[in-house]
Amino acid sequence: MSNRINIGSGAPWEETVGYSRAVKVGPLIEISGTTAIDEHGDLVGVGDAYVQTQFIIGKAQKALQQLGADLENVVRTRLYVTDITQWEAIGKAHGEYFKAIKPAATMVEVRALIDPKMLVEIEFTAWVD
Repeated sequence: MSNRINIGSGAPWEETVGYSRAVKVGPLIEISGTTAIDEHGDLVGVGDAYVQTQFIIGKAQKALQQLGADLENVVRTRLYVTDITQWEAIGKAHGEYFKAIKPAATMVEVRALIDPKMLVEIEFTAWVD
């Protein structure tokens, strides 16, 4: 795959686990499950699923921009949440970014994320013509 581009976030576990923040192959961009961890390794929005969702989408947008895309190129989001009763707050944040774009979306409750204070993890798929 000579047209493959991997983007890392600099997180120490990327090498340990063997993954990239985002991968572009041709017109397809996949962004790994993204949480609200900032560049200093701190969790943003502890206890607030709305703030975590906003931060995650902004973080994904930066990765997309590194690959010549933006949020309007997103065709699918997958939201993993630890408390589905928070769906309205999470959905509100998602809608603030994607109301006009309307990607296919899935939201499912999971038992836990890697840090118990993480409430949301999102994967993104984008397509660049």
